[in-house]
Amino acid sequence: MNLDPGLLAIIVCPDCRGDLEPVEEELVCQSCGLAYPVRDDIPVLLVDEARRPD
Repeated sequence: MNLDPGLLAIIVCPDCRGDLEPVEEELVCQSCGLAYPVRDDIPVLLVDEARRPD
């Protein structure tokens, strides 16, 4: 995953507004745990596309 650090500094979880942390090929919310996919280096920040925490 190759995301711009400036982008990571400004995007937040669309569900709870928590900080997102890159983990493998996902962005994981540090507050609610939703994991958003990153496809072709583009974050897909749609709650319906997010993986719920186990």
